[in-house]
Parts: sequence; C-alpha cells; structure tokens
Amino acid sequence: MLDKVNRHNVSLLSGLFRERADLNRNYLFELDSTCLLQNFYLEAGVVMPGLQVANDPEGAKLHWGWEAPTCQLRGHFLGHWLSAAAAYCASNEDIELKAKLDKIISELARCQKLNGGEWIGSIPEKYFDLMARGQYVWSPQYVMHKTVMGLTDVYKYTGNEQALDVVGKLADWYVHWTDEMLKRSPDAIYKGEQGGMLEVWADLYGITKDEKYMKLAERYSGNCVFDTLDKGGDALTNDHANASIPLSHGAARMYEITGDEKWKTRTERFFKCAVTDRGTYATSGANSGEFWVPPHQQGHFLGASDQEFCTVYNLVRTADYLFKWTGDTKYADYIERCLYNGFLAQQNASTGMPTYFLPLKHGSKKKWGSKTHDFWCCHGTMVQAQTLYPDLVYFTDSEGVIVSQYIPSKADITVSDKPVHIEQTTDMKNYNSQTFFDEHSDFTMSRWSMKFTVSCEEKTAFVLKLRLPEWVSGEPEVTVNGNAVKAEIANGYIKLAGEWQNDTVGLFFPSEIRMERLEDMPYLAAAVDGPIVLAGITGCDCGLHGDYSKPADIFEPQIEHTYSTFPWKQNEYITKGQEYNITFKPLYDVMDEEYTVYFSEKK
Repeated sequence: MLDKVNRHNVSLLSGLFRERADLNRNYLFELDSTCLLQNFYLEAGVVMPGLQVANDPEGAKLHWGWEAPTCQLRGHFLGHWLSAAAAYCASNEDIELKAKLDKIISELARCQKLNGGEWIGSIPEKYFDLMARGQYVWSPQYVMHKTVMGLTDVYKYTGNEQALDVVGKLADWYVHWTDEMLKRSPDAIYKGEQGGMLEVWADLYGITKDEKYMKLAERYSGNCVFDTLDKGGDALTNDHANASIPLSHGAARMYEITGDEKWKTRTERFFKCAVTDRGTYATSGANSGEFWVPPHQQGHFLGASDQEFCTVYNLVRTADYLFKWTGDTKYADYIERCLYNGFLAQQNASTGMPTYFLPLKHGSKKKWGSKTHDFWCCHGTMVQAQTLYPDLVYFTDSEGVIVSQYIPSKADITVSDKPVHIEQTTDMKNYNSQTFFDEHSDFTMSRWSMKFTVSCEEKTAFVLKLRLPEWVSGEPEVTVNGNAVKAEIANGYIKLAGEWQNDTVGLFFPSEIRMERLEDMPYLAAAVDGPIVLAGITGCDCGLHGDYSKPADIFEPQIEHTYSTFPWKQNEYITKGQEYNITFKPLYDVMDEEYTVYFSEKK
C-alpha cells in the first residue's frame, strides 16, 4: 500500500498541465455565484435579483442547457464546481476562490433551512417519490450525488464545518427516505443513476465515523454489477458506461474503510473487465454513445460519439485507487495515457471548455461546449479533472518516494520523519529562465528530458523511485549531480538509493512513434508518440504508404520555435513518401481542425 502525498503539499509548476489547470481555475472564478445557485434558490423559494418576472428570457442572467430551470438534471454542476474549487484551495491556497466558495456554502445552508432543515436539493423532493412509483425522472440520484460529493470535498479540502453540517442534515433526509423505501419499494434505492452514492457515504463514514453514513453505505452497497463481477463475468458490455464506473469507486472506498477483501476484488475485477479484457482505443476510451462496446470490437464502433469524457475521468480515479494499493505501474501507465488523450485532448486549450465525446472516425471535429449554455455531465467532470494533477504525481512507501507521473511540480514530503522537498521540471532551455537565449549552447528538444531537485535540511537516506513508462523505446539515461549512473530497474521503476540533501537527478526517456492497430480491424492503426496519440490533419483516411512496423520511414519530425509552454514545438510530424503529405500533431493540440486518428496501411 502506497501513501499518497497530500495535495496540500503539492503544487504544479510552469508547463502544459499548469496552463490547463489555471485556465480551468479562472473559469470557475468567472462563473456568477447567483447563477451557480439558481436552481437551489428556485427550489427554496428565493427570488433572484431581477428575476421575479423574466421579461426577456434570452437576456436573463441564468445558466442554461442542463442547468436550465426546465431540465430535470438541473443543479448537478454546482456539486462539481464545489469539488473543483475546494481542490484548488487545497493545492494553491487560493484565497479569492475560497471566499467565493465559503459564500456559496453559506447560501446552501440558507436554502436548506428554508426547505425545512434537511433537504438541500436543486430538484424537488417529489422526484424521488415519482421515481419510486415507476415514473421516469432523469437521474435524480445522480444530481443529488454531485451535491453530497461537493459538500464533502469542501469539508475534506478546506475544513469548512458548515459544509459538513449541511451534508449531515441531508444525510438525515436520506436515512428517512431509505427507511421508507425499504418498507415500500426497496429497488427504488438503486434507481435514478445512484452509482456514486456508495462512495460518498463510505467516504463520509471514513471522515466522521458517524454510523448513519455506514448505514447509508450498506443500503447502497448492493448492485447486479457486483453480482456479475463476483462470478467473473462480463458485467459491462452494452451497459451505460458512466453509470457503472462510480460503482468501482464505491467498492474501493468500502475496502479502505472496512478492510473487507471482497471490495478490493470487485474494484480489481471492474478495471479488468472495463479495460484489460475489453481493450481500448489508442486514446484510452472503450465506449461509444455512452455505452461499453463489446471486448476487442473498438473498430466497429468508430464514430462521432466515442470516448465520453466522464468515463475517462472516472476510470482514472479507479486506476488511482488500484495504483495506490499495489504500486503496479500498469495503472500509472494507463493514467498517463488518459491524461494526454482525454484530460488534455477533450479540453479546449483556449476556452477551457470540454467536448462531450472524442470523435475517432475519419474526418472528425471536436464539438466544444460553451461557458454558460450547455453544462453537460462532461462539463462537470472536466472542471474536476483539471484539479486532479497534483493528486497523481507523488507517493511514498516503506523505502522512500515514488514519482508516478511526469508533471512539472513541487512537493513537500516527510520521509523517515524528516522534511524532503522535491521539484521536477522539464529540462529544456526556456526563455523565461534567462535574460538571453544562447542559440549555440547544447540543448535538448524533448519533453522527456527531465530534472529533479531534492532538498533536505540534513542528509536523508531513502530510495527515489521513478516510474519507467511502458512506452520507453530504449535505455533511459540517468544522471545524479551531473554524473551518469547505472540505475537499478525493478518492477517498472528506476530506483536510486542514497543519502540526499542538495542533489539533482537528470532523466531522459527515449521515445518513438508506434502504430497501434485496432484488434478487430488490424489494417487501421493510430500513430502514438510515447503516450501521446497523434492526429492527422485531414478530413479522410487517405491511408499511409509504408510498413507500420517502421514508423520512422513514414514520419519526419517538425521542429519550430514556439515561445510558449516549451521553447520548441513538441511531437509534431509531417509524413514523407506519400501522394499528399500531411501534418500529424498531438490530439490534445487539435482545436477546430478536421482530423483523422486511424489510418489504413498501404504497402
């Protein structure tokens, strides 16, 4: 079992991930608090300024799309917003966002009081009664899960006691409702997309040890998916993907609070069923149109609605649980693939907005959400996803410190009761770090050239473990204080043992393009550079002449000065020897261009 370094002690440094996280933070701060609360106000009978009568609906200051007062899923987004804002407050000590967050929590407490003291919903309580009577209502438990999750995270990350008080009173409502359902309609507890409820109740029990939360966790602990997993069956094919993944989070949290191995086994079997046994697209997704595709049949489902973003985010959370328990680098490798080809690829680099799906058919275009007129489910998970990076990088075990992800960052870590400070950066010359740029100096033009600085008040002995990614194409180069070393490599890690005080570790991973074929259509393949999927900027599958086992004969690197995150353009190529040569660039860099990921092999 690894120990995750607390996000309070980790901060992102300049680089691609920090840029995307900052873009997301600014969007959270930009959103109007009254609009975020609009559906809670409406449910509590609070009249918003200027909206007693909406004479001009189009000009009314309201959030629309799935947040519109007419939508049955209204109010789900605020829960995501609360979780994301709280995470930034923990990592960055963001006092502006904290003030906004605290005000919103106080307004939720006000709404709860007006609702009678327990209910704090953006939807009517009667939705639950309608659902229990068999009438269709669009996922009321999904909506309420987001509120419970958001309030819990606010307490966890910022210590806001009012948030814990509000969620505690809401839990009382749930105890009363489930009491009634157990007598009248027990299956209602599992209706309305309730998959996330098990984790939040288990999490609250883990935080407070209040038995009412364990009671609720037990009431939400039954599900037919678990029954099938227990028998070793395929519990997912053609099932709603994002409704099922939160069950694995619930199983994981139940294992952590109870120690019962059956919950650990269920989490492991879920990931195996969802990822290992099913296969994925090169981008990491394994679903189409919100549903799991049959195992190893991804090619037949290439289309405009592949890889719903919620599924990427939620499976990263599952993999994170499993990595923490096992230290197995296969989970960290999977997370890395998801970060580049989901978290980054499905976020607009200019606006921060998400794309619901990641189209993978030839001639695709990403459909971006708007800031206030859509609020899809993926909109909510995207604002949380961009806060997750500090949580994924650093861990400790009995030997020392583990670096799981290569994201420029710094961390304060306790090793053998001694403080250790670690920083990791991309070891490339950058205009921001010097007054003049020496054009004739020796420099590296690769994102996989990295530097780690280790600082301790006194010499501290421990092992620094650096994950060796599965995509590395040759022998990694390692230096300590400028001297090349032959490091021990074991179980997927580069292991550097020593006494550390003021030391620098250099690390370089050689990488190359690989063509990853679809199992059911092996004549189609995607170009993957390290963990990064490349997109051809073309509207058709024009095919590529050449042997896909020798991609270097097909692709030529393109290098250009950028004055941006990296001083040199990264992972961009142009084909050679084709009828028409086309540009390939990281899928996460594609904005509004037409693109193709899978290309036919022409020999």
